[in-house]
Amino acid sequence: MNLVYGVLGVAGFLAIAIAFSNNRKAINWKLVGMGLLLQVALAKIVLSEWVQANLFNPINSFVNTLLGFSQQGATFVIKSFVSNQVEPAMINFAFWVLPTVVFFSSIMTLLYHFGLMQPVIRFIAKIMQKTMGTSGSESTSCSANIFVGQTEAPLLVKPFISKMTKSELHAVMVGGFGTVAGGVLALYVATLKDVLPGIAGHLVTASVMAAPGALVMSKILYPETEESMTMGDVKMDVEKVDNNFIEAAARGASEGMQLLINIVAMLIAFVSIVAMLDQLTLYISTFLGYEKSFTDLLGYMFMPFAFLMGVPAAECGVVGQLLGKKIVLTELLAYADMGGMIARNELSARSAIICSYALCGFANFASIGIQIGGIGGIAPERRGEIASMGFSAMFGGMLVTCITGTIAGMFLAS
Repeated sequence: MNLVYGVLGVAGFLAIAIAFSNNRKAINWKLVGMGLLLQVALAKIVLSEWVQANLFNPINSFVNTLLGFSQQGATFVIKSFVSNQVEPAMINFAFWVLPTVVFFSSIMTLLYHFGLMQPVIRFIAKIMQKTMGTSGSESTSCSANIFVGQTEAPLLVKPFISKMTKSELHAVMVGGFGTVAGGVLALYVATLKDVLPGIAGHLVTASVMAAPGALVMSKILYPETEESMTMGDVKMDVEKVDNNFIEAAARGASEGMQLLINIVAMLIAFVSIVAMLDQLTLYISTFLGYEKSFTDLLGYMFMPFAFLMGVPAAECGVVGQLLGKKIVLTELLAYADMGGMIARNELSARSAIICSYALCGFANFASIGIQIGGIGGIAPERRGEIASMGFSAMFGGMLVTCITGTIAGMFLAS
């Protein structure tokens, strides 16, 4: 029955995308079909009992080991600040969870410095090119998004950004909105590992599935109508900026620290904004006789998306709230809230896993500005086009993660 619900859910999300397509007649259905088959095949393999038992457990053990190394570094730096005067939950998040961003940023920089990531990205891009018929530049950028963020991945195809077709540029943007960077993925694992076993394997799977998914969704919303200059293979533009591995590790740590500071600032701002909006909405709705908070309204707005993903009706409101927070605010707040919901038994294991896939992307309003600044900085002459496609690409990124969650739900036990 999950398979039937999943097929209907995918069809529903595709119908939504088609409704918002800027050129329905130009949609390449072979590309769409092959991309969906890639996602389904990957989900079928990875979510099988054998793979979950023999692959997910080692992945989780490996990630937890790395998180342990991160905690050792954090302990050395801030152990004198940890006391019973601070709420234990805040100690855990502020002092143990957030420092993983610095550690994993340094690790990712080292992997690129030693040239270990480039062949993997090239291999994944080639698979998508051969099966889906996408261009080299968009395939490479979307593949890189599995490992790096929405502004770093386009740097690998930097020479081609100014010459890309509008459809290719849209695909690069959707790839950024539909995935998360490796460093923050580790942050989400650290947030949920105690309440959702196997979360590392699921989030890694979500990131890989999102690469072809981003191309599928982009080519529905913004089909190719121009002649691409990069239909063949492209050479990745990876500039060697570090003289040795120590400099690379230091640069990664410095970039991770900047990201950590941004995350802390964002959390302070957005948690405060949510509290303010909740109180304001509650005041107005109470005056009107409804007594609903801002979070409740988000739940109602995004409940249909949760239903299409195969979430049981009783939990659609809760999952809708999380989807809404992800879009309006950020996926980090949504993941943090989801951890609390799981601990309070407000979410079943299956719904939590589906939701973890659906939240695994940078599709939120703030990211539109980030992409305009990041990709627009690479090709300033195309900043206007990037800005004009921002909402469409962000919407596409949201649909990518929703379809990923729907497909995962097909193969999860009820």
